[in-house]
Amino acid sequence: MPGLIAPHGGTLVDSIAHGPGRDALIQEAAGLPKITLSPKQSCDVEMIGVGAFSPLTGFMGSKDFASVVERMQLASGEIWPIPITLSVDAASAPKPGSRIALHAPNGTLQAVMTVQEVYPHDRAKEATVFFNKPSDDDGKHPGAEAVKKEGDTCLAGPIEVVAVCADPQGPEAFLDDRLTPAQTRAEFEKRGWKTVVAFQTRNPIHRAHEYVCKCAQEITDGLLIHPLVGETKSGDINAATRMKAIQALVGKYFNPATTMVSVLPAAMRYGGPREAILHAIVRKNYGCTHFIVGRDHAGVGSYYGTYDAQKIFDRLDLSALAIMPLKFEHTGYSKAYGGMVSGKTFPKIEGDIINLSGTAVREMLTRGERPPAEFSRPEVADVLIEAARAGTLFVP
Repeated sequence: MPGLIAPHGGTLVDSIAHGPGRDALIQEAAGLPKITLSPKQSCDVEMIGVGAFSPLTGFMGSKDFASVVERMQLASGEIWPIPITLSVDAASAPKPGSRIALHAPNGTLQAVMTVQEVYPHDRAKEATVFFNKPSDDDGKHPGAEAVKKEGDTCLAGPIEVVAVCADPQGPEAFLDDRLTPAQTRAEFEKRGWKTVVAFQTRNPIHRAHEYVCKCAQEITDGLLIHPLVGETKSGDINAATRMKAIQALVGKYFNPATTMVSVLPAAMRYGGPREAILHAIVRKNYGCTHFIVGRDHAGVGSYYGTYDAQKIFDRLDLSALAIMPLKFEHTGYSKAYGGMVSGKTFPKIEGDIINLSGTAVREMLTRGERPPAEFSRPEVADVLIEAARAGTLFVP
């Protein structure tokens, strides 16, 4: 009987140190040059260490950087859409061959890195991955602007991870739900799941999300609801609230025998189509065979077309990608039909779909009002209203 889907590149990376080896790294790190990571870099360290970014064993070198930007491939040929780099200021850059200690933003020792290459960080070139064409860059895209503010020098090389969750006491540690790809795969095997669909979200799950998840459940053995809990931009709903809302929803409206919730400790890059590919590769490493790609996946503002994140998969060799994208059209509650529909399942009627803007929903929650039950389950709305009243709903 065939086993689970193979990781990207064929081998699941595990760079987490344990036991005496970990103790030795901690002792060594005390005497090494210190690099303080940004929140995004800290998330990347965890994603590399646990194997979520397999086949990467560390931060990318110049050949991988150029190949990813220009061809959406690693230099070795595997599909990869977004550079994973460790940038610093030139003044603090160590020499190749050095060992350095990587510390999380809160000061926690997170990893030790062997620097194999030091190269100029072409920030303008990296920023192009966020746009369909250079003229789209208006200086406001959160992902592109974050890259432009990063260091001018990149360090490349493998890492040995000491601390996976840099702040286990923090509000967004989610230790019970923080499963590595190896742990997630073991749980799939325990449950007898061979086909697993992943749902990516950085938002609470509303009725349209619930609908596509359940459609996908009908054709797979199990569903992994896999919310991103790493760094997100100011104004997004904070991860602790999102997780509480998801647990409230799943506990009442999903079948526990075919549904699983775990967190993804990745940083959000708002990279639209390219980030959709990255999200698919990551879920492949977690053991998923299918991946839901919805409307404006990983989008922000009006930088991407409604279905650009779906169309980009048509340009890929899906046999090489291996994980199957499930493409869903915009869905919502139809008053004429009396249930959830998409453009594929019911004719489009002007004004028929109950659809609220993000601004309208935020205003309702702030006033303590539930959105219509056809848009959001009341249990989800109540979690969000509670956070809004406490002033903790959004990322500062």
